Amino acid sequence: MSYYSDIKQAALADLPWNKLSGKNILITGATGLIGSAIVEILMSRSDIDFDIYASGRNKNRFDSLFSEFKSSPHLHFLQYDVTEPLTSSVEFHFVISAASGANPILYSTRPVDVMKSNIMGVDNILSYCKDHGLQKMVYVSSGDVYGEGDGRVFTEEYSGYANPLSIRSCYTSSKRASETLCISYASQYGIDVSIARPCHTYGPHFTDSDTRVYAQFIRNAIKGENIIMKSSGEQFRSWCYVVDSALGILFILLKGENCQAYNIADDNSNITIKELAEMIAEAGGTKVVMDIPDEVERKGYNSVSRAVFDTLKLRNLGWHIEGCIKMKIDNVIEFFNNENKNVL
Repeated sequence: MSYYSDIKQAALADLPWNKLSGKNILITGATGLIGSAIVEILMSRSDIDFDIYASGRNKNRFDSLFSEFKSSPHLHFLQYDVTEPLTSSVEFHFVISAASGANPILYSTRPVDVMKSNIMGVDNILSYCKDHGLQKMVYVSSGDVYGEGDGRVFTEEYSGYANPLSIRSCYTSSKRASETLCISYASQYGIDVSIARPCHTYGPHFTDSDTRVYAQFIRNAIKGENIIMKSSGEQFRSWCYVVDSALGILFILLKGENCQAYNIADDNSNITIKELAEMIAEAGGTKVVMDIPDEVERKGYNSVSRAVFDTLKLRNLGWHIEGCIKMKIDNVIEFFNNENKNVL
């Protein structure tokens, strides 16, 4: 199997795809890690009869990511910064809001921008779409909303704790506020909104500015460099392959209930950061070494020692995961080797 084989398999999932027939689908953050996988799954449908408006800020990145579909009349690039009001003549019937500043370095260097992009992004999208044909929106939130946790497995009802005086909370608090804003729009304007809460997600289409640990590990591995660990790596996390995560979001779009949140995680991929690093190092033929982070890096780090997600609610919609994490990490490394793509 390969990444693209996984995408094509996901496109065959047993879902009520007919709901999308003749509709316009807006995907913000479409050139990001999860958004791009969603676009690829939808565009891989053999009977595609809907239009996808892939929103992003970089046309060159859009062209590079989706070159396979450049001749399709069903895929459109919408150059748009979600922090600005949306102006368009298009009615968007389905929306997946996946744009977010999920870069740990920004949490300590540009926390105001992080908060604005999350909260204003949701407001601008819903403000436009509620009056332009919106039938359903999925807001792609984050497992960060659970805060520090207390060791328990996170169910969707758990609220957790986040220190509002911590700079790192710019991301957590703005994601929480954005979820509440979605529910507020649903209540006040009668629209249908569901929330996706992905755990830590890995895959090939991360940006060159992404400083999340998995992205840094993969960069090292594909360049034949040792993987640099900035901590002991004992933090225990739920992880999920991006194709599985993207498909989970499509399950929520087509089968999820209004004003409900759904965790997305691979129940068989609950491992430490060190174990993830070792798997990636093995796949890339390198090794793991330790390094001490500087002050700026430490401020952006997630201090949660254990973040494990309960996925029963999403599995009850029919979503399930096949295959092991090692095989999927191999697919990610193989993607870069076969495509000869450079990640900086």
